[in-house]
Amino acid sequence: MKKIQMMAVVFAVVVLTVLGGLAVAQQDRYALKVPGGLAFSEFRGYEGWQVVATSQSPALKLVAVILANPEMIEAYKAGIPDNGKPFPDGAKMAKIHWTPKMNPHFKDTTVPGTLHDVDFMVKDSKRFADSGGWGWAVFKYDAATDTFAPGTEADKPPQSHDAKCGFSCHTVVQAKDYVFTEYGKR
Repeated sequence: MKKIQMMAVVFAVVVLTVLGGLAVAQQDRYALKVPGGLAFSEFRGYEGWQVVATSQSPALKLVAVILANPEMIEAYKAGIPDNGKPFPDGAKMAKIHWTPKMNPHFKDTTVPGTLHDVDFMVKDSKRFADSGGWGWAVFKYDAATDTFAPGTEADKPPQSHDAKCGFSCHTVVQAKDYVFTEYGKR
């Protein structure tokens, strides 16, 4: 009888260890934050935002979709940034990059393959006064572990690993309030 009880205890410990390991392995991406600012949680629900545009980066061999929250979409519809006005605080964008793959049903077309990273930007003129009023974050995706991590200098393109990581690149579009993406005609 003692042997059965001992085996039951060992079995319970093994099961609890496995279940505990699975619970730890499940990453809460909304707990991630880049140094100096932006947290993944600030963009909760980005997956359902309206599409602003798509893009391709032949040099990086990535395809992307750029999404915007309702405040950003309303600003675009009001003519910003082409009218010379800045985007309002609270405007947010998300850019999802994938490695493209060929569509198996339509051979001349690529579709999103493996997720590569998710980039975010938010207009908050008080928090990010020294970076054009914008904060940026890059969270690279690791398909093997199904986890995200803040971008680093070792990434391609290199990421400054903080909330101002996009400022140096975006200064070329300072006249457009630091926003590259144009809202396409619908």
